[in-house]
Amino acid sequence: MTAPARKLLIDPEVLATAPAPECLARHLFFDAAHKAVAIKLMPGEYGISLSGQMLSTVLGSCVSACIRDARLGIGGMNHFMLPDTDSNEVVSVAARYGVFAMETLINHLLKLGARRQHLEAKVFGGGAVLEGMNHINVGDRNAAFALSYLRTERIPITGSDLGNVHPRKVLYFPDTGRVLMKFLKTNPPESLREQERAYKRQLVQAPVSGDIELF
Repeated sequence: MTAPARKLLIDPEVLATAPAPECLARHLFFDAAHKAVAIKLMPGEYGISLSGQMLSTVLGSCVSACIRDARLGIGGMNHFMLPDTDSNEVVSVAARYGVFAMETLINHLLKLGARRQHLEAKVFGGGAVLEGMNHINVGDRNAAFALSYLRTERIPITGSDLGNVHPRKVLYFPDTGRVLMKFLKTNPPESLREQERAYKRQLVQAPVSGDIELF
């Protein structure tokens, strides 16, 4: 018996004309190796795949949560880092940035018809690849935050690869939930180091903003 086709609960014309958030990835390319249109994520961005696009990123200290609605086959990926902070508040400045990164992705999926009870996640990154961090390794803190957030929100974690000292390349196919990951076992490219350094400086300078309630 043939499975019924999935129906997206969104009007494509509305999506095409809607203003995109600044942190929504817009860099598309064709990945010849996987014969797929791919969306490339840079630090601080997130991407959404509605019709089979692959999501691609390279992670050093940053973390990516790959989240999808398993019934609809739509999903997305973020790419974020918690800023350094010495805050002792119960909800610290760093946690607010992490919540913003997660809720931005999840809220976009919900607007497209996803349901929280059908979400599942895979988490990658958090390598110890940047020098000059505070007393706690920022990669470890990023990874711990992502896992804690997803468990608190009761979003099942169906796969993860976190920590280590190598950057990772991650390819995500939200329609099936498939992830391809490989370590970049040479020294991290200087371009990746500089991207994460620049992103780290940006986090310190720019306050959290947006139409999302942080808690």
